[in-house]
Amino acid sequence: MSRGGLTKDRDAPERRCIVTGEVQPKAGLIRFVVGPDESIVPDLTEKLPGRGIWVAADRAAIDKAAAKGLFARAARAKVTVPADLSDLVEAGLAKRVVELVSLARKTGRAVAGFEKVKGWLAEGRAKVLLQASDGSERGKGKLWTPTGGRWFGCLTASELGLSFGRDHVIHGALAAGGLTDKVILEAGRLTGLRGHDGGNTAAGKE
Repeated sequence: MSRGGLTKDRDAPERRCIVTGEVQPKAGLIRFVVGPDESIVPDLTEKLPGRGIWVAADRAAIDKAAAKGLFARAARAKVTVPADLSDLVEAGLAKRVVELVSLARKTGRAVAGFEKVKGWLAEGRAKVLLQASDGSERGKGKLWTPTGGRWFGCLTASELGLSFGRDHVIHGALAAGGLTDKVILEAGRLTGLRGHDGGNTAAGKE
């Protein structure tokens, strides 16, 4: 199991984390590049030009890379590291998860609300259960992780609400599909940055 709760796949592209020295699938790492102004820039889409510098999707690892000058060592050049780099990565990942869930909703592959989510779970339609980190533990504990699926509690109720065009959402579910696979990837990384699972007590949580 890699950082961020992602299962290691031997066939997946791998990179070496500059902090841990471990080689692991890219899914559990964050790519950084040196920008035109010689500053370190998170490349969450992995599309920016330049040599990639990879760090585990973990707040402590990113903070250590910044504090110990590991970005400069990896770049073999003098670079500027934003003081709030881990915060920038966390905010960027949260935005990506929110947008991906929103896209899934627009394609009919996501629902929100306790009863709708419970229905999808009972019918076996849900692959991912999403629950707000600041939601009621009693209410969250009445739902369960989909069989063979995933659970995430890395978004707040207001963030999850943005995905569904509401002020707040506590429970959400995603059906299988390409967008859902992307949510799993990015939510796994975000969980690594936020360093907790939201204290969820959902039955059968993996």
